[in-house]
Amino acid sequence: MAIEVGTEAPDFELKNQHGELVKLSDFRGEKNVVVVFYPFAFTGVCTGELCSLERELPQFQNDDVQILAISNDSPFTLRVFAEKEGLEYPLLSDFWPHGEVSRAYGVFDEEKGCAVRGTFVVDKTGTVRWTVVNGLPDARDTQDYLKALAAI
Repeated sequence: MAIEVGTEAPDFELKNQHGELVKLSDFRGEKNVVVVFYPFAFTGVCTGELCSLERELPQFQNDDVQILAISNDSPFTLRVFAEKEGLEYPLLSDFWPHGEVSRAYGVFDEEKGCAVRGTFVVDKTGTVRWTVVNGLPDARDTQDYLKALAAI
């Protein structure tokens, strides 16, 4: 079961597509963070969702907001994926220990071995302020993320 609104977001430190470590708590007090879990790079729905975020990037990555997209792919896969799709925001690898962060957020599908489509808006204090969790085939609407950010 996914973590709920009002709870403290589990901290994590994961490598991005460039091999750099990104830690959620580094944004505390500085930026609201949109944490987007997705199953796998190079799949149809995931590619569509992530490219949609890229088209709206100034609203998701600025002085007040940071977007972090997380999958269970390796950092090497994420680098090729980001380059192919022109993604300019951090793609984080929850590859090893496999799914540890996805599990902490309650969005890891043990049967499929990947994260489902979970999004968590975390405010500057580290509290989850909004969330949506969809099944593997069901895309999310980025406009919902913007509405949640506007409400903070």
